[in-house]
Amino acid sequence: MKKFILLFAMLLVAGAGWWWYAEANALPEVSVALVERQRLESVLATNGKAEPVEWALARAEREGLVTELAVKPGQLVQKGAVLVALDAREARTELASAEARIAQVRADLAGLEQGGRGVDFAEIESGVRRAREDAAEAKRELETLERLVKANAAPRQELIPQQQKLTQAELQIRSLEERRSRLVDPSTIAATQARLREAQAVADQARRKIELAVVRAPLTGVAYQVDARRGAWLSPGAEVAAIGQIGRLKVVVYVDEPELGRVRAGMPVRITWDAHPDQEWKGVVDQLPARVIALNTRQVGEVTCIIDNPQLVLLPGTNVNAFIQTSVVQSALTIPKEAVRRENNQVGVFVLDGEVLRWRPVKVGVSSVTRIEVLEGLADGARVVLPSEQVLSDGLRVRPAS
Repeated sequence: MKKFILLFAMLLVAGAGWWWYAEANALPEVSVALVERQRLESVLATNGKAEPVEWALARAEREGLVTELAVKPGQLVQKGAVLVALDAREARTELASAEARIAQVRADLAGLEQGGRGVDFAEIESGVRRAREDAAEAKRELETLERLVKANAAPRQELIPQQQKLTQAELQIRSLEERRSRLVDPSTIAATQARLREAQAVADQARRKIELAVVRAPLTGVAYQVDARRGAWLSPGAEVAAIGQIGRLKVVVYVDEPELGRVRAGMPVRITWDAHPDQEWKGVVDQLPARVIALNTRQVGEVTCIIDNPQLVLLPGTNVNAFIQTSVVQSALTIPKEAVRRENNQVGVFVLDGEVLRWRPVKVGVSSVTRIEVLEGLADGARVVLPSEQVLSDGLRVRPAS
């Protein structure tokens, strides 16, 4: 009898244990996370576009065929460096022809300004010199004869032929000088000067065409965009290349309208680029938007940030990820953001108390991408329940997931 009672008791204990085990394993399973203290950065994550702080477009100033392309995308160029050369053969031919005309017209003008045809001019000049010599000699002889007459050493009538000789020499000089002046027509000189100016204008125009056939870098920087292609035809004003100084970049960050109140000038900014996921760039908010614009389905403000780019890896025109650090709490009581729920117009979390869920209203503060600060309602080390497919309620018995 005693053995039977002992066996019955053992079976009863085993059954109770089995029931407890089955009941425990029948409880719904939930994932939990600990309330922890950690440094919390409140980050506003969004997207943006990188641009140079200082940049300029190099444009073609005349039409022409690209015969030389001296720049590649990403190349560092100095101000004034040749980017593109256009075909200038026609302009060089025009310049050579104009310079030949200038040389000929200048020779013609030099001859005219010297008195006309060389042979005639030399003959007249020789005659003028001889006439002046004759006049000078006649004047000396007349002066000598006048002194003799005054001294009664010669008769006065001898003065008459000597005076006639001087008068004849002077008349000869005037005649030759008038003849020399008639060799050059002032209207001919004026016409020749006009032809010289015309040839010089053609030469200047040809030189200008040759100069404009070369497109140069407007500033020192990186050619981050090259539009010209060798063999392509460019029209006046066509874009050749965009040159920018990209050691520091301006990143235009698109911040949604409700978040604009969190942003202040001087806040730290971190930039990432999907093309180089292992790198990041740092800077600060430089300028807040003056208006809100539509960006696809969003209403955003364009926040300007200045980013250091010392290795010149981040390129202008790239779409980037931006993280603006709006605040920092050094020892914040934090939980995963997804643990926070709204139940009956109340913000709170479910806390696991043993095997029972308890609803705890909480007051939250700043948040990072993954965690949020709890100001009131939770203690350090508490276990909060993460979202699951299970419908949760206060007082529900559950078991934590292993």
